[in-house]
Amino acid sequence: MFEATHLHKRFGYHVVLEDVSMSFAQGRLTGIMGPNGAGKTTCFNLLTGRYRPDRGRIRFEGRDITALPPRAIARLGISRSFQVMNLFDDYSALDNVLIATPEVRERGFSVWRRFGGSTDVLESVGLAGKAHVRAKDLSYGDRRALEIGVALAARPRLLFLDEPTAGLGTEATARIARLIAELKRSITIVLIEHDMKFLFGLADHIYVMHWGQVIAQGSPAELRANPWVQRSNLGHAVN
Repeated sequence: MFEATHLHKRFGYHVVLEDVSMSFAQGRLTGIMGPNGAGKTTCFNLLTGRYRPDRGRIRFEGRDITALPPRAIARLGISRSFQVMNLFDDYSALDNVLIATPEVRERGFSVWRRFGGSTDVLESVGLAGKAHVRAKDLSYGDRRALEIGVALAARPRLLFLDEPTAGLGTEATARIARLIAELKRSITIVLIEHDMKFLFGLADHIYVMHWGQVIAQGSPAELRANPWVQRSNLGHAVN
């Protein structure tokens, strides 16, 4: 469904990604893991058009999207969340979702209040009873769920999630895990996650990044048996 080949990215003299290749199969959840500074979020930004690679190609359903801007990539059916939450804090949860719908994007804000959108998206992320609560008044866990809801409002076929459990406690993390487990039944998902237990419980395939390169990949079971992973700090986390 999605393929990136030989991606390179540098900022000045600092090489952030070097010869990174990944592919994401339809109907599966693919994880990307690695230590801080491994290049995971930069890789996400290349895959979703926020940055342009210095070298390499990105294809979605056979189409070359390497040079497309984020808005064009989003219109093809690709949506994402961000590690640092990106919400309209003074708007309600429902308004945040409505702004992201294709109808409002295509027709402009003139239809915003008239658009008869349902609260299905909010229900799907556990916020049905909080549709009219301002985003800034929601709990941190609810804000994380709302950001996923905003990404879903665009009705994507491919969803990128950047560390959706960042800053969450045990109960809120379990809630997000249940949500993503339900979403993966209908949407292809790519997920960056620092919580290895969380990631290994959900992913079908995982890429391990370090120093801007992919140094291992495979199913959770294959990575648990990988000698490099076993010897690294990641081995303690996944086992």
